[in-house]
Amino acid sequence: MSSGSILTLRAVSHFFGSRLIFKGVSCELEPGSIMLVAGPNGAGKTTLLKIMAGLTPPRAGTVERKVPDRAMAFMGHQTFVYPALSALGNLEFWNSVYGRGLDDAALFGLLDRVGLKGFALESAGTFSRGMAQRLSLARVLLVEPELLFLDEPSTGLDTASQALLHGELEAARRRGAGIVWISHDLERDLGRADMVLGLGGRGMSYFGPAQGFFPEGA
Repeated sequence: MSSGSILTLRAVSHFFGSRLIFKGVSCELEPGSIMLVAGPNGAGKTTLLKIMAGLTPPRAGTVERKVPDRAMAFMGHQTFVYPALSALGNLEFWNSVYGRGLDDAALFGLLDRVGLKGFALESAGTFSRGMAQRLSLARVLLVEPELLFLDEPSTGLDTASQALLHGELEAARRRGAGIVWISHDLERDLGRADMVLGLGGRGMSYFGPAQGFFPEGA
């Protein structure tokens, strides 16, 4: 595992209009580690994740990412699946966008890993929410990101697909990827994390080791 953080936030704040969402968020993410973002509904978790990923600019503070854009991936409520394309066509598109140069055998292999090989030529527009999420996971696997952002990625996944997702996240961590993860099941996923960033009271309520974090009501 390489040294030095790959993601650093310094005094990041954000507003919607004149309404403060959070202020003074500072943290670092090391390669090969998982950071869970925790907090009540409305605390700004998704907004913070998008700021970290460069999808939304902060109103104040700085965000430093030490990986190129094509080495990052975002998986969340929006699947980034193109419904007019087949499952294979979606991966062919992302293969081209990211310049991965994978052949058809490799793309079929990715679909097989997420249980969609038998649906490779079917339109993604006919997929269930869970199937679309698995295709989104295949997109992430294609990228092999160094920095991965996850916004409740288990939503819509059955038990087997959740196990697949968790296995792939652990594999990504082992190869040195940094992962920022918003989980809808903190009790289940807290043990998978190295660090926790807690949001609450319009600011950062906690940043430190996962074993030292105690969710409200626990």
